Amino acid sequence: MNFVQWLNSLDKLLYELMSWLVFFPVTLWRIVRAPLTTMSYAEDQLKLPPDRQFRGTVNPPITLVLTLVLSQAIDLSLHDVNPIVASKQGLAGLVNDNTTLLSLRLILFGIFPLALATHKVRRSGVPLDRDSLQAPFYAQCFAIAPFALAISIGLTLAVQPNLVLRGVGVAAMCLAALYYGIVETRWFHRELKQSYLRAFLDTMICTVESVLFALGFAMLFTLS
Repeated sequence: MNFVQWLNSLDKLLYELMSWLVFFPVTLWRIVRAPLTTMSYAEDQLKLPPDRQFRGTVNPPITLVLTLVLSQAIDLSLHDVNPIVASKQGLAGLVNDNTTLLSLRLILFGIFPLALATHKVRRSGVPLDRDSLQAPFYAQCFAIAPFALAISIGLTLAVQPNLVLRGVGVAAMCLAALYYGIVETRWFHRELKQSYLRAFLDTMICTVESVLFALGFAMLFTLS
């Protein structure tokens, strides 16, 4: 690659990165305002040629990554060092920098889209493969983003010494859980054409599975 080609590739990379400053908040707002519509948009975009996909938003996996980067930045603004990074107990000794911590966050929150998307494909009677899983996984990456942001901020506030901040943190997590549960119940109701009760049960099954995995995984980083 010559110098001119390198500059051209750098130009595209810089534009892509800077465009996130515009399209990331736009994407989050669209998800919060109309979650089911935005989830359908994610699936429809995958039917387009790759160079025409997600022209008006950040793509779903990158949206989730940026959301977790933002939540970690907020966390670090209130803590000089995250408690997990500071801890040397158990597998927490492996999380010795913020990059590793971000990877841990991605695993913990990434299991939710994977579990819900997999459950949806299996309940649809469609063979589970990389192609059938991608569309619902992308839709779920959009759905989890505001939930992950609210939960992360809520957890950060809930461990503050100020009682008011603690209360705000707990309230934020409760509202986030309620919002996420409603969105997922409506999504299963629409996608699988089933009753709201069955959709709610599907949501609870997937959520409990994801939470148990996340808790079990997180405990490895806190146990001595």
